[in-house]
Amino acid sequence: MRSIIDISDLSVEELQELIGVAEDIIANPEKYQDACKRKKLATLFFEPSTRTRMSFEAAMYELGGNVISVSSAASSSAAKGESVADTVKTVSCYTDIIAMRHPKEGAAYVAAQNASIPVINAGDGGHCHPTQTLADLLTIWREKGRFDNLTVGFCGDLKFGRTVHSLITALARYTGIKFVLISPQELKLPSYIKKDVLKRNGLQYVQTMDLESVMPELDILYMTRVQKERFFNEEDYLRLKDSYILNPEKLKKAKPDLCIMHPLPRVNEISVAVDDDPRACYFKQVLNGKYMRMALILKLLKEAGTI
Repeated sequence: MRSIIDISDLSVEELQELIGVAEDIIANPEKYQDACKRKKLATLFFEPSTRTRMSFEAAMYELGGNVISVSSAASSSAAKGESVADTVKTVSCYTDIIAMRHPKEGAAYVAAQNASIPVINAGDGGHCHPTQTLADLLTIWREKGRFDNLTVGFCGDLKFGRTVHSLITALARYTGIKFVLISPQELKLPSYIKKDVLKRNGLQYVQTMDLESVMPELDILYMTRVQKERFFNEEDYLRLKDSYILNPEKLKKAKPDLCIMHPLPRVNEISVAVDDDPRACYFKQVLNGKYMRMALILKLLKEAGTI
């Protein structure tokens, strides 16, 4: 049974296939309105979420399917001590596919090993978030028309940012990619990502604490929030939370076709004054996420032979 736990579970060819299906869904939504008729998606979210959960649910409804939802650990048998393995074995009896978010790294892998239906990782702790990466890739494709020969800046929380880890892993398979890693010392990209992804693939990257100095060279700027929920010490969070605030002044030296991205939610790291800039793409990402999740649900259910 095929599940998607990490973005590397999908080949470059499969990523392009999903983008093609997503673009066809955008162009011909009526063609897909009954594609998952009488099929059920379980959304198991043991960590707070707005966009990702609603995006999965909207995706399944627009494919003609139905949704059974668990929106918090407190409202499930996890509150009684039930294991992830037992939860997904049970849910597999009721539904056709699972989207799961969990605060513990590796929980989605455990779920996939025990479920008898496809599992999609909707975020596991600070590890990875493959369907956000699918949204990111469709956004880059629609804005830039390519994945090769891009200079991509990641700014903010690169240590705990699972969206950053997943997108770097995805883009590392293309040619001519250069990464610019902008963060405070305490929130630098983990060494295992640098070793296993960047250095192993011979990719160019630079690390800096200064966003404005590298702004002119960026094709894509991927902003992230400093995540309070990942900190054990509130004093550290308060010290770092406003390390980078993107505003119109800082964008004066940016390329006219810069693509500004953010996985959302934002707090202070992008001024609302940037929202009207034509280079702001973060709300486009939200919509693109729905289309890519539709394409992924279709792919996994077809491979499972249930549609």
